[in-house]
Amino acid sequence: MKLLLDTHVALALIEPGIAAKHAALRKRLLSLEAESYLSVASLWEIVIKLQIGKLTLGCELAAFPELMRDIGVAILPIDASHVLAIVAPAPATRDPFDRLLLGVCAAEGLQLVTGDRALAAHPLGTDLM
Repeated sequence: MKLLLDTHVALALIEPGIAAKHAALRKRLLSLEAESYLSVASLWEIVIKLQIGKLTLGCELAAFPELMRDIGVAILPIDASHVLAIVAPAPATRDPFDRLLLGVCAAEGLQLVTGDRALAAHPLGTDLM
């Protein structure tokens, strides 16, 4: 199984306050026979949320990718195929990051792990939360 982690799922894996709340999720994800990925789009979203005060991060921002790699999550760069992917059916979201993550899934043959009901209901989504 090849999984793409939604931004909030990645944060739930490493942020102490969030990780405690989602310990079962972390255990399930890390124990699955799965390849887990995080898109650079999620890093971009984290930076934006930090800058506008909607998020605090319990680590240095520059250390975040390494923390992901340390727990077995590979970082995927944004590729033209991700942006140009036609996602069908059209997702029930207007959020450009969500749409890009679904494009990554379509282009790379991944399932999006998310707690967002609209995305989890999409054929490319799954809710492990």
